Amino acid sequence: MLTLTKSLFALMIGFIISTIFGVILIPFLKKIKAGQRINVYVDTHKKKAGTPTMGGFIFIIPCLITVILLLLTNKMEYSINLFIVLFVMISYGMIGFLDDYISLKNNVNKGLTQVQKLLLQFVVAVVFYILFRHFGDGDSVLRITLFNFEWNLSWFYGVFILFLLVGTSNAVNLTDGLDGLAGGLSAISFLAYGLISWGSYWISGYQDIGIFCFILVGCIMGFLVFNSSPAKVFMGDTGSLSLGATLATVAIVTSHEFSLAVIGGVFVIETLSVIIQIFSVVVFGKKVFLMSPIHHHFERLGWREGDIVKLFWIVGFILSLLALIYGVWL
Repeated sequence: MLTLTKSLFALMIGFIISTIFGVILIPFLKKIKAGQRINVYVDTHKKKAGTPTMGGFIFIIPCLITVILLLLTNKMEYSINLFIVLFVMISYGMIGFLDDYISLKNNVNKGLTQVQKLLLQFVVAVVFYILFRHFGDGDSVLRITLFNFEWNLSWFYGVFILFLLVGTSNAVNLTDGLDGLAGGLSAISFLAYGLISWGSYWISGYQDIGIFCFILVGCIMGFLVFNSSPAKVFMGDTGSLSLGATLATVAIVTSHEFSLAVIGGVFVIETLSVIIQIFSVVVFGKKVFLMSPIHHHFERLGWREGDIVKLFWIVGFILSLLALIYGVWL
């Protein structure tokens, strides 16, 4: 009960700081003309042109402030796993910031090249692996407890870390196409992993990883105050890359990597819709979807943006409940 109370308190503090920070940051982003360029292929989005981007700072910075405050007041305890999570969140936030900044500076919808992004992500994955394996209590074993299955990947676990970080961060990035969509799904996902973390008693700092997840949920909720339709700010790559990579990191340090495919099921579906579309066009010369990612397909069918977001949130919530049954109970 104490951990639950601390987590809810942390969520509240994160929400308050994030909301206040958003009130300060958005006018600043407007002042420096950090406006997002909009996909011209979606007619209903043209009115969003010029909406400030890089709003990911609205939940990244308040999350860090809240964690530091709780550490200084002994409401949280430092652990190597908590450090790894914070390191990845900050690192991917900076990669996303560079991408957003270059895009805005050059006035084009393109920032870092794919090679530059992959190189930076590779460096983060290497540091992650060293900290996790040599300074933390992590191992190289993938487990499926339901089937009593274990697979020791040895050094290849570092490649697996890179795959999860890159895959999840880009999946969240692809999903960030409608007001509140990626933010809401991320909040649901971190809430699920916060609960899973409480039961991951075999890792150091498991309770504090859970509290961190609740802090981030509160900060994302503060961001959604400004990002829900009609959005006053977009998270940009600054936010989407950071959220995806942090989600993957929590999954790894709690040894619930496979649960990520279910908790982040909507992110997986969005990514698969892009892969299927590209494959179908290249191989068969035909489109499977009217437009990808799949949320744009629903828009082309005439669905209202708010209805699509609510449907995807519901699907994400149900999938997270199913993953919790497996991750906590089974």
